[in-house]
Amino acid sequence: MTSSFVLTLSCPDRAGIVHAVSGFLFERGANIVEAAQFGDVATGLFFMRVQFELAGAASTLDTAGRDPIAGLRAEFEPVAQQFSMRARIVELSRRLPTVIMVSKLGHCLNDLLFRWRSGLLPLDIRAIVSNHRDFYQMAASYDIAFHHLPVTPDTKAEAEARLLDVVRAERVELVVLARYMQVLSPSLCAQLEGRAINIHHSFLPSFKGARPYQQAHDRGVKLIGATAHYVTTDLDEGPIIEQDAARVDHTMDVATLTAIGRDVESVVLARALKWHAEHRVLINGSKTVVFR
Repeated sequence: MTSSFVLTLSCPDRAGIVHAVSGFLFERGANIVEAAQFGDVATGLFFMRVQFELAGAASTLDTAGRDPIAGLRAEFEPVAQQFSMRARIVELSRRLPTVIMVSKLGHCLNDLLFRWRSGLLPLDIRAIVSNHRDFYQMAASYDIAFHHLPVTPDTKAEAEARLLDVVRAERVELVVLARYMQVLSPSLCAQLEGRAINIHHSFLPSFKGARPYQQAHDRGVKLIGATAHYVTTDLDEGPIIEQDAARVDHTMDVATLTAIGRDVESVVLARALKWHAEHRVLINGSKTVVFR
């Protein structure tokens, strides 16, 4: 039996890293099927993603209850320490337990659920959380648990505590803000660091606040777009994973701009989640390295 794994790492750049990693895998009979690397001159850091196959590696816990790749991780630890690496080895077939959060705009949610059901997103969607009831029937149609957590200034802390209860109960590793229109508290952002992804519209120029597409129409923008990024305590300022834009012109009304913008948002978020789930995104300070 052959299983596929991904090794990702970041460390100070120096000679011998690639040789050490490839040698480690060769000694264990692994076959490298995909490899990518990047040295950031500005930060002096080196990033690498290696996808490899290993014969005889089980994909489930053995009869003694041990993690079958725990030994591989332990064996790699001396290499990681030698180069001061932050390294992970994961099984590629394992789908990330995920919660999707949404408010009253369902285009991203609908798109993600369709892609997931079609086998296009390597996620394990455990629940949908919303501060409104609008999409409980959509959740039911996909046989996904729906949690209605209303949010007011007085109940915000309680709602976030209940969200964390869901995250813990479902052993969630990824939280998706699919047009969830509540600002997360700094405490919650810190607890979800590196495992929460948001999507928002991004215009040139950028329009914040209410009715952004109306503002864009009033200013006669020529490009509208979207940005998917990791959630941080700085609102909409987290490390960017993916962006895209669509060209528009003066003939288009607000409804047309809105429809185009929502299409872009859906596609950008889906790409970001796929790359994250395939362990192709490594955080590099305030930005990311994406091995597409």
